[in-house]
Amino acid sequence: EYEGVATDLEERERLVADIGTKDAMILRNHGTLTVGKSVADCFIKLYFLERAGEAQVMALTAGPGGLYNPPQGTPEKAAGQGKYGLGMVAEKLAWPALLRKLDRIDPGFRD
Repeated sequence: EYEGVATDLEERERLVADIGTKDAMILRNHGTLTVGKSVADCFIKLYFLERAGEAQVMALTAGPGGLYNPPQGTPEKAAGQGKYGLGMVAEKLAWPALLRKLDRIDPGFRD
């Protein structure tokens, strides 16, 4: 549960307890939170989490009869495959590309 800007240690401790061993969390009425080994890692997780949420909302507009449910085990298999690929995408491709884009838009952003 989001309680405002995390300035008191008790709230931070609750957030840490809530996220547990996971990499991402959706805070009710606030947004998303990701953790990782680098800014790149966190940003890419955040990006894909938010895109997944958008896709889910768009899919729900099709109504209950318009949704496809994959065979049992497929989501778990895909999640396992994505963990390795996401790290590679973050570190080797997406993050460097985003930094190059920022350099073009505003070369002073690093200052």
